[in-house]
Amino acid sequence: MVKLNALFKLSPAIAIKYFKSKNNKLSWDWYELWQSAHRKSFTVAKAMREDILNDIRTVLDKALEEGKTFQEFQKELKPTLQKKGWWGEVVIVDSQGNAEKVQLGSMYRLKTIYSVNMQTAYQTGRYKTQIENTDNRPYWQYVAVLDQRTRAEHAQLHDLVFPHDDPFWSSFYPPNGWRCRCRVRALSPRNVKKRNLYVESSSGRLSQEDRLVSKKSGQYQPVTVYTDPLTGKQIAPDVGWSYNPAKD
Repeated sequence: MVKLNALFKLSPAIAIKYFKSKNNKLSWDWYELWQSAHRKSFTVAKAMREDILNDIRTVLDKALEEGKTFQEFQKELKPTLQKKGWWGEVVIVDSQGNAEKVQLGSMYRLKTIYSVNMQTAYQTGRYKTQIENTDNRPYWQYVAVLDQRTRAEHAQLHDLVFPHDDPFWSSFYPPNGWRCRCRVRALSPRNVKKRNLYVESSSGRLSQEDRLVSKKSGQYQPVTVYTDPLTGKQIAPDVGWSYNPAKD
């Protein structure tokens, strides 16, 4: 996992302000709060009690402000969730008598909660810092972490350069999925020339495609798709991540 606490040193105040500005929102499934709605709301799927949601948020707040690692985050939060019964698999029976086995807290879920919220807050701070410096660094380069855990589509975006105001960034500014570790590097014209990079344009290369949100709901939602002009491959963020969390 990327050491996000080190990255926050670049723009902690903006990241913290962004996270603190959110209102709590109870939700059962992750897709109930769709894309840009996350800009204003903090939610954790199946955390249907205000005290549980506040417990998670409080420790995330501290992780942001103090640059805590995931190990420190989970060490503080896990005992609280276990004590309150928000842990492990449970069977929920609805008013119609339908039983559903659901996963509440787990180490995997805590890693997801930590990485998604920390990365989104960090990237928001990074975006706002970069947008204020576009006179000097008007070009943005997509940077993926190229290892065995990198999604193929994210790797295909690696090193692509677009002007900061290209529509591409409205849908592809990271994070572009659960636990996405991608980022954006701001470049000056001199940087572009020195590194022999080519500035792309997404004109005519962006389209919308309906994709399945969840088998449970059977719901489809539009996702922005970028078509690579050289390979013809279509590249898209994960379903539900086709937006820029920092824009507007």
